[in-house]
Amino acid sequence: MTMTDDRIDTVEMTDLAGLGHTDIDDVLDYVHVPTAKLPGYLDLYDRYLRQRWNVNDLDFTQDRADWADKMNDDSRNSFLSIASGFHHGERQVEAELAPLFFGIPEDYKVFLTSHLEDEARHTVFFDRFYRDVVGLEGDGIMDVLDGSWGYIQETFVGPFGLLAYLTDDLRRDPYNKHLQMKYATTYMIWIEGVLALSVMKITLNYARDFKVLPAYYTGFTATCRDEARHVQGGMRFVRQLLDEDPSYVTDIHDTLRTLLTMGAARSGYVYYEPLGWSEERVQALFMDQLHKKLAMVGVSLPADLEEMLSMVRPTLAGG
Repeated sequence: MTMTDDRIDTVEMTDLAGLGHTDIDDVLDYVHVPTAKLPGYLDLYDRYLRQRWNVNDLDFTQDRADWADKMNDDSRNSFLSIASGFHHGERQVEAELAPLFFGIPEDYKVFLTSHLEDEARHTVFFDRFYRDVVGLEGDGIMDVLDGSWGYIQETFVGPFGLLAYLTDDLRRDPYNKHLQMKYATTYMIWIEGVLALSVMKITLNYARDFKVLPAYYTGFTATCRDEARHVQGGMRFVRQLLDEDPSYVTDIHDTLRTLLTMGAARSGYVYYEPLGWSEERVQALFMDQLHKKLAMVGVSLPADLEEMLSMVRPTLAGG
């Protein structure tokens, strides 16, 4: 469905309070507008300045009551299986985004400073959610992260482990374009563009449809709007690399093969049914998000990757 100008304006201009009444589907559609000409880095930075929000403006009092009284053990456990991937993913990217700064265009460096600040804000958002709603305790952010680790699904280790290795490689060789493309594929396309935006929709649709967790819905919808900027900036960077040398598409395909192999090799699954989703519906969402991100940069998948994609079921998110 084509996104109309009034829907775009609503997503772009709404303040934090208004985002609590904004449909998450509009925000997800907004990620892919426009695909023909991605916004410039400084345009995205200007959008960041207009869209910044304060975690401390959120009041989780009603969320705490909903968590205790309107959700059962199954829905809480499914919710935490998803939310914990974000909790740890936001923090990891906050720590691992910096090496990308060295070898990228100057305008992208300016925008990436806002991306880094967003990730810190998202980390604080989840810290507040786990403290004020779930009831985890701790003296600092790492204490609460340790408390939510038990809900992490095993596939968190694969993509974020690969990102950690690529971060170390990029730190040693920051101007290596092949490494930059592998990093961008792992993080901007896969973790942020596919996994995060797919699984965001599940918890936010649940909160919207069951009329629970209003502060979570507001803050996480704001987080999703932040991710739209990150993804558009990342897709612009990927497309610039491809314009410079189309052979870099091999790095995209090879990295996706690694990530899809990791996604297929696991022993357990998140059960989405308590949140109103089936495995088949999640898988379709997952495939759709990947194809949309690749369309933004003019890349198609060879047959073997299409087959691998059809066999993978996402279970985590982050970043």
